[in-house]
Amino acid sequence: MSVDIEDWFQVGAFETVIDREDWDGFDCRVERNADAVIALFDRTGVKATFFTLGWVAERYPALMRRIAEAGHELASHGYGHERVFTLTPKTFADNIDRAKKLLEDAGGVAVTGYRAPSFSIDKRTPWAHEILAEKGYAYSSSVAPVQSDHYGWPEAGRFAFRPVAGADMIELPVTTAMFLGKRLAAGGGGWFRMFPYAFSRWAFGQVNGRDARPGIFYFHPWEIDPDQPRVADAPLKSKLRHYTNLSAMEPKLKRMLREFYWGRVDTVAAIEKARLP
Repeated sequence: MSVDIEDWFQVGAFETVIDREDWDGFDCRVERNADAVIALFDRTGVKATFFTLGWVAERYPALMRRIAEAGHELASHGYGHERVFTLTPKTFADNIDRAKKLLEDAGGVAVTGYRAPSFSIDKRTPWAHEILAEKGYAYSSSVAPVQSDHYGWPEAGRFAFRPVAGADMIELPVTTAMFLGKRLAAGGGGWFRMFPYAFSRWAFGQVNGRDARPGIFYFHPWEIDPDQPRVADAPLKSKLRHYTNLSAMEPKLKRMLREFYWGRVDTVAAIEKARLP
């Protein structure tokens, strides 16, 4: 179980209409929403991984401590939600170094996991995994092994793999399911909100049952906040992607938490690492 800690105005769907220089002027709701997620996990007995922006850690250091003190894993989501394929190897390395220091200083724990914003490690960025391995990360969960208009690396494996020869680090792709020989995105987020709950239950049942592998699920704190501000000038597709079924998200999420067994991503990484040659 994983949560990508970013605010409603930082998402990829709005990156063409919201300038990052204006972020500090918006209604920041990430702290209250993340606290609501922590409380939900506490009620359901779930431990999870919080992939967090360095930008958030810089402004809400106490939230980082609360995440760690609640027994969750604090991991990196980069600094300011820059997609990896928009960076150079040098700026990527600087970005993850900056985020890691902010997270570790605020949370008081070691950060060994990373998730690229918008699952933006793909075939265009073979150097990204190499840099993560050089920096000592134990795992990345940055690949969506499907093709969509927003992200995707359909040639990648569906389950854990070693992206760098000779390195200990592994990649844990977000969950997909198979139907009639085609891969379907099934790992959470907008897919979870827009599709009937039965689809996600079927998909994770397939992965846990037929495939006998763990699933990687993700969502964002803003997805349980139906009262968040609306971006009036966003493209229609972006509005549909971001706002559809926000009010239904928390009840569906509670059901998902009850019906499956969940753990931190670093725990899953250790299990999967032992399985790989």
